[in-house]
Amino acid sequence: MQLYRGIAVTLAGSDSGGGAGIQADLKTCAALKVFGMTVITALTAQNSTAVTDVLNVPPDMIRAQIDALWSDFPIGAAKTGMLSVPQTISTVVEGIRRWKVSNLVVDPVMVAQSGAPLIADDAVESLRRELLPLALLVTPNVPEAERLAKRPIRSIEEMEQAAHEIEVLGPKAVLVKGGHLLQENEVADVLLYQGKTTVFRDSRIFTNNTHGTGCTLSAAITAELASGADLFEAVSRARQYLRMGLEAGFRPGKGWGPLGHAVVPPWLER
Repeated sequence: MQLYRGIAVTLAGSDSGGGAGIQADLKTCAALKVFGMTVITALTAQNSTAVTDVLNVPPDMIRAQIDALWSDFPIGAAKTGMLSVPQTISTVVEGIRRWKVSNLVVDPVMVAQSGAPLIADDAVESLRRELLPLALLVTPNVPEAERLAKRPIRSIEEMEQAAHEIEVLGPKAVLVKGGHLLQENEVADVLLYQGKTTVFRDSRIFTNNTHGTGCTLSAAITAELASGADLFEAVSRARQYLRMGLEAGFRPGKGWGPLGHAVVPPWLER
């Protein structure tokens, strides 16, 4: 019996605390029975309360990782996470173009759960100009969508407007995540794809164990794309997996806790 449903690559930063970044992406892929591979773009020293140091991987090493993977493996989908400086973005973009990566999910990681910035100001413009036109899907939360669309977002209607403005930058689809909106008992995400807007609504899960939610969602979408799911199905399944992870979250440290990634979604039950 074939154990894995596909192969996915995450191009992102390492979280030494294990709750986000490369570590969360690999845990998500494993839970969804997809074989995860990595291109590490940065090393972070962090725990549940703070990011204390960041080391960006040199462009030559990023390039070498990309070429090593795509020259050998039948990769079904890829995602980007922490790309903190323009040189990193340019190197990743070159690799994506060189290997003609099509199923690309861009998670525009900008701020850690602790509040530490994870992207330089000039890198945001590089991301908008160079990377977004190559994306099948971009998955900003509300603060990230505000920076990409250059407009405030205070409602679901403004999330939809921002999605349209981000779409103009080139991605084929936009998923604006609404967890940061202060709606009392509801959370809503807005997907814009092929000219159609879908609003996903769910009851809010009240928990402080939310470290790595954005990484996990984008990794789950990528894993499902690698398994052969279409985009709408991949987003729907990833949201369901994320909610299961939130319900299974825990607090191993003194600050924000991570999700419980080792859950089994219903479409994988035997």
